[in-house]
Parts: sequence; structure tokens; C-alpha cells
Amino acid sequence: MERKAGAVWKGGLKDGKGIVTTASGVLKATPYSFSTRFEDGQGTNPEELIAAAHAGCFSMALSAQLGNAGITPESISTEATLTLEKLEAGFTITAIHLDVAAKIPGVDPAAFEKAAQNAKTGCPVSKVLKAEITMRTKLV
Repeated sequence: MERKAGAVWKGGLKDGKGIVTTASGVLKATPYSFSTRFEDGQGTNPEELIAAAHAGCFSMALSAQLGNAGITPESISTEATLTLEKLEAGFTITAIHLDVAAKIPGVDPAAFEKAAQNAKTGCPVSKVLKAEITMRTKLV
């Protein structure tokens, strides 16, 4: 079983703004920011919200990592795909894959990749998950 959600973050960590959208449509272009990080909606499910939280958290963490390197992204778009499997012990979140596309004119690809890897391991939502987390990145 897979659940999907995505986020787009524009600007720096504290002054930027983003939107979160879930595949169910319960959250549709729902705004989030540094101060209003998580949104809740009626009719969604925990797995979808975890995916949305992970996508939003990662996008902000990447913005922070880039900011620490003196780089301000024009935009970061992250889609998180969460896999829920029924194992012997019951339903378990076994994996989350992050598809990341960032628009950062003139950025060194190696600096971008380093920031993305640091954000993947440093994002608070990544830290709380026991599932395998994979990622594909691209500059657009």
C-alpha cells in the first residue's frame, strides 16, 4: 500500500512559505510555514499525513541546509511516497521515498546533493521514522 503527499517550499527557512497537498485532496495547496508547520484535515489517514509531514519537513530542512551554505533556493518540490505493508507483526510503515526537484539557478550540483543528503538524515521527521528512506534529486 502506498500513500502520497507533496510539498513546495519557496524562499528561506524563516521567511519562506510553502504549500502541502495530499493525494486524497483533503489538503489541497494548504499553506505551511515555519510557524504553522503542520496542518490537519478531516478524512485523511495517518500514513498520508506522515508522507505530507515528511515532504514538508524535508523541503524546509533542505532550505535550511542550503541557507547554511549561503544558497537561497527559488523553489524546492518534494513528493514523499510512503509504503505500508502488512507484516507478521501487523501493519508497518516499511519505506519512504523522497522525489526532490529544486530550482536554484547557478548552484553547484555537488553542493546541492550534499545539502539534500544532510537534510534527509537531519530532518526531524526522518529521524523519527524507522522505515528505509530513499531519495532521488534533480535540479530544474
